[in-house]
Amino acid sequence: MMRLFGPRQVKSHILWLDLGDLGDLVNPAGPHEQWQDHGLGLLRTILHREGVLTDMFSTRQCTSWDQVRGKMAGYDTLIMNVRSYTYPSAYRSAKLFKEMNPHGTIITGGMHATVALDEMLAVGEFDYICQGPGEKTIVELVKDPQAHPRVILGEGARSMDEWPMIDRTLWPKPASYKLRRKFNWPLEPECGWGPGPVATMLTSRVCPWQCVFCNESSYIPNMGRRSVDLVIDELNLLDEKYGVGSVVIHDSMFFQNPTWLKEWIEKYPRRARKLWPYWAAARADTVRQWPDLFEALIRETNWTTISIGFESGSDRVLRLLNKECTEEDNYFTIDLLNRIGDDLERQGRKAPVFWSNIMLAIPGETREDAFKTVRMLKYMRRVMPSVSFYAPYPGSALGNQLIAEGKSLMTKENYHRFPDDEKVKGVDYAFYRELLAGKYDAEVNKGLPELYLRRDTIRSDALTKA
Repeated sequence: MMRLFGPRQVKSHILWLDLGDLGDLVNPAGPHEQWQDHGLGLLRTILHREGVLTDMFSTRQCTSWDQVRGKMAGYDTLIMNVRSYTYPSAYRSAKLFKEMNPHGTIITGGMHATVALDEMLAVGEFDYICQGPGEKTIVELVKDPQAHPRVILGEGARSMDEWPMIDRTLWPKPASYKLRRKFNWPLEPECGWGPGPVATMLTSRVCPWQCVFCNESSYIPNMGRRSVDLVIDELNLLDEKYGVGSVVIHDSMFFQNPTWLKEWIEKYPRRARKLWPYWAAARADTVRQWPDLFEALIRETNWTTISIGFESGSDRVLRLLNKECTEEDNYFTIDLLNRIGDDLERQGRKAPVFWSNIMLAIPGETREDAFKTVRMLKYMRRVMPSVSFYAPYPGSALGNQLIAEGKSLMTKENYHRFPDDEKVKGVDYAFYRELLAGKYDAEVNKGLPELYLRRDTIRSDALTKA
């Protein structure tokens, strides 16, 4: 029988609720549902250092909303970090909290509070809504919420070097015996990118580009990047305490700022306790701009999984998305990694792979555009495809436009990119399902060299909740 976590022992009158889909920390559909929330970890660490203790549980630790309700009784304050894709959970959790604690106070913050304030304001249960970063706001807000207006403009740090090191024991635990055996909490489980335990890290915050499908730059202003020395120091400490198997650098864009990257090349192999393999993100245009730096990072620092948001293989669609990358940039990057991988394999070393982020079902995309995108994926020799149907999130330029035009099919009940969800009116989703079922492989294969024709086209199991 599945064994869930035991009865709650209240230590504080304040509850921090980690949000996510029910059961993701009990019997998850995949490894990425088990990732931890760095915002929660950072802000709880700041609160606890200032003597403001909080209890915490996660909707992901529960398998029913009755379990969530039962864990809420007896608290005066509920805190939630609300992203657009966790907004459905936050909305429902707020209703339950007020049922259990009619005089309780709910404090919310996070991305959705900034990019969709009107939706947050419409929920009467959200007593206080903090927009933007909260590192320098959270303590006073939680200590005395009534001293603040309903909508608060948060204040962040100038540099990530001002952040305390996250106390990872403040993250939620896996909630079943089966999951606990392989989770390696407070580090995270492996997901195919490298051996566990996995240490997830942030070295930079916010991507400086302005792609129309992304709302990140509208959420938090850019801030100083964390120093190379502090990143390595934290990894060494985590390895000493828990044993690190690999690293995931969760930056939206790791491959930026050549000065920082050159220092990483110099210090990571020399100062880190081990040369852990890691996952990190880049862009095709910056790879083309700094190819030698890209290659040195792969060869000298064990960058084994390269996440690139190629998004599309069509120049026309890339322009629609304001991606500032071209088909030529994409194929330059693919050819470069193919060559590096072939050379490393000849040396008996493991070849790096792409974690390739791809969007389909983009408004305005033609069938030929989609064929070019899948053709580009097949051209990659070593790839883990991560494919999603475009989702019109608020706060992004294209998302705001589609919402204003009444074309978005996303609501507070389904703010997420589940693989089979239809997100935009007027998009021929039947075509995309047939594309992923292989119906159009002949069209996709046109123009591909013989070497690549035998490769399987992406299928529906490549669709991810991203």
